Formats: sequence, C-alpha cells, structure tokens
Amino acid sequence: MLNRLFAFLSAATVTPSAQECARDPIANAPSWHVLWLVPLGLLLGAPLWLHWLEPGMFLAINGWGAALPAAWWVAWSDIGNAWMVLAASAPLLLLAPRLLWGWLCAAPFAMVLARLGKDLIESPRPAAVVDNSQMRVVGEWLHNVSMPSGHTLTAFAVVGGIYFALPALRRWRYGWLWLLAGMTGLARIAVGAHWPGDVAVGACLGLLAAVLGHRLLLVRMGPQWLQARHWGLRAVAALMLVAVYIMLTDEIDFPDNALYEHVLAAWASLWLLAYGWRVVVLGRIDRAKRLKAS
Repeated sequence: MLNRLFAFLSAATVTPSAQECARDPIANAPSWHVLWLVPLGLLLGAPLWLHWLEPGMFLAINGWGAALPAAWWVAWSDIGNAWMVLAASAPLLLLAPRLLWGWLCAAPFAMVLARLGKDLIESPRPAAVVDNSQMRVVGEWLHNVSMPSGHTLTAFAVVGGIYFALPALRRWRYGWLWLLAGMTGLARIAVGAHWPGDVAVGACLGLLAAVLGHRLLLVRMGPQWLQARHWGLRAVAALMLVAVYIMLTDEIDFPDNALYEHVLAAWASLWLLAYGWRVVVLGRIDRAKRLKAS
C-alpha cells in the first residue's frame, strides 16, 4: 500500500513531457470526452432516482451494511466531507500541488450543484418514509433534503478532480481511486442517510463538477500556482488550519468521528508545519539571491 501511494505521488508531481502531450492531446485539454457519462448515468439510474425499486433496494443495502461496524461506514462517509478531505490533503501542499488544485477547482462546482439539487428537489430521506425499526441509522436521524447525496457528490468531485489532474497517459493506473468515491456512496446508504437514487445522482453530478473543475485548472491555474510561496497555496494552508480547528472543536457528521478527526488534525498539522518551514527556507534563499545580485 505504501509503495502504491509513493508511486502515485511521484507520478502526480511529474509534468507530462512534450512527447506525451503530442501523443495524447487530452493531457493539456479539458476532459470533455467523459461528459457523456453524466447523462448516461442519469438515464441508467432513472429506476433508482424515480424510486421504482424502493424501499426494497434501500433496505437490502442498509441491512447488508448493518453486518459491518458503524465505524467502518463512518470512515468511508468522511471522504465526502470537505473539511476532512481538506485536512487529509495537507501532504499535497508539498508533494503534489497540482492534484490539490485539481480537486479544489472542482469544489465550487460541487457546492453549487449540491445546493441547487437540494433547494429545487423536495425529497424525503429514508427515515421519513421507511419504518425506522427496519433500518439502521448511524448518527443523526435525517428526514428531508435527500436528493442528491452531497457526500457522494463531493467524493466524486474530489476523486475526479485529482484523477483528471494526473498526466492523461498515466491515469489508467489510478482508476482504483474511483472505488473510494463509490464506497462513500455505499456508506451513505449503509448509515441510513440516503436512497440509492440520491447516490446515483450525486455520483453523476460529482463527475460533472470534476470535469468543470479540470477546465478551470487548465485555463486559470498557471505554473506559478504550484510554487510553495504563491499566495494561493498559502491561502489553502490557512484554510487547512481552519479545518484543523474545526476538527478539534466540533463534531463533524457523526459522534463516532472524534478519533478520526483528531488523527486527521494531527496529520494535517504535521504537514502544515513542514509546508511552513519550506516557505520560510525558500524565502531565505530568495532573499540571499537578491542580496548577492545587488
């Protein structure tokens, strides 16, 4: 697992060569070629979001998930929480800032799509429809604004943003990243928060957000945004500090999240210290060069 992680980060930090870009124009063009998956997914998922198979499908998945510990599903669900993802992404400040910007560029689109869906569609959650004695709920009992699953949408936007930020010729090696987003969607059903249809729509909208974010990354984020001392990365580091503070002082999503929150807060703090040290060192080197030049 560690070898795969290090290989992933190594590949992420290497800019595609001119030869790669020549052979694969997608390496420096928006990923519009996958947009057809959005309407296709919505079409194929119609029996789910139209609730033709409910409540039977929800009860089957939720009941199967009850065989596993609640903490297992809580951990997967956390991939769809922006604060938790932000803290977990702290190493990317130093190791792969392009990947960090990849999902951050997708995040605004994900927030807008999730908010529009929940505001425009009045959809009750499973707990408001299903006999509560027949289902398992982990955490708070939720009853409304079910469509789409915001956690699933966020997870697919994050994974998609990272995936499309990778050199195109090497993306196939990291297809397993999509499984992480899929597990988040499954977790939202297992904890009793969403219908399968909510998850299907959230996944499609998350993919859309990732494609739009990739467009923003290519058009607006030049090489200077990848420099450790750039104001953009400093702002992201400050936002990560806010995430650390929230995880240490608030309960995020589930009471069982306390351990995960504290571990992630410590993880992010260590990487933020390393990032801050690098910024200081680079600043000293830059000042030394200016003094020498003068």
